[in-house]
Amino acid sequence: MSNSKWMESLVGLFIMMAVAGMLVLSFKVSDFSRLDKNNSYEIHAEFDNIGALKMRAAVTIAGVKIGQVDKVILDPVTYKANVYLRINNKNRNIPIDSSLSILTAGLLGSNYVSISPGFDSNFLQNGDAISDTHPALILEDMIGQLLFSMKSDKSNSEAGKTT
Repeated sequence: MSNSKWMESLVGLFIMMAVAGMLVLSFKVSDFSRLDKNNSYEIHAEFDNIGALKMRAAVTIAGVKIGQVDKVILDPVTYKANVYLRINNKNRNIPIDSSLSILTAGLLGSNYVSISPGFDSNFLQNGDAISDTHPALILEDMIGQLLFSMKSDKSNSEAGKTT
């Protein structure tokens, strides 16, 4: 094999390794992996508004990730979002009177589900439902309410000056 053929083969091998490394890195960074159904259990809850909650979003307790959102389905009768959560089997001690909230990571970050543990001595099992839920706070709605209240405060103060 000539020297140039050897160099071309070496460069080709290097490029293939770089592409494989980029693929592995992209899967790790995107958290593409799903929890194995054998090592986890599923619970679900119904929310009035889930904001921009997506599949594979984190499920946390006290900021520690214990699972992920498995699926989101719109109930055709109640028009509420049914959110199915896959929880790691290591976390089998979540009280049944716990509550769920949809929070945002930072000011403009992605949504995730936070579990606030209750105090019951019975724990959630596979297929259980949590009824105490708190919907997502939508930033646009909050800004709209603030602007509306500022406008009504301004009109009330102007009305007080003219009388």
